[in-house]
Amino acid sequence: MATAKIKKGDKVVILSGKDKGKQGEVTKSMPRESKVIVSGVNIITRHKKPTQGNPQGGLEKAEAPLHVSKVALQDPKTGKPTRVRFEIKGDKKVRVAVRSGETING
Repeated sequence: MATAKIKKGDKVVILSGKDKGKQGEVTKSMPRESKVIVSGVNIITRHKKPTQGNPQGGLEKAEAPLHVSKVALQDPKTGKPTRVRFEIKGDKKVRVAVRSGETING
């Protein structure tokens, strides 16, 4: 399996959809489904019926997964969206931002 270009903890920029231009941190990465969950982005509202555990019921807001193609890594230098390239430095494979050439930690 190929190494993931976007991982948990990365700062990303949303490229398309209702949240286009927003920035956030990846809280969960699901590489098998090619999806990521970004904090504060793609919020959905679920209507919950009252239950024994939650007698009040009501509206529940949660972050829904986004397809990985809709997000781009935030360049560490400029803060703009960038693609990711892999380079071998020494004996390690590292992620590099294409826009600035900056090494991405992780």
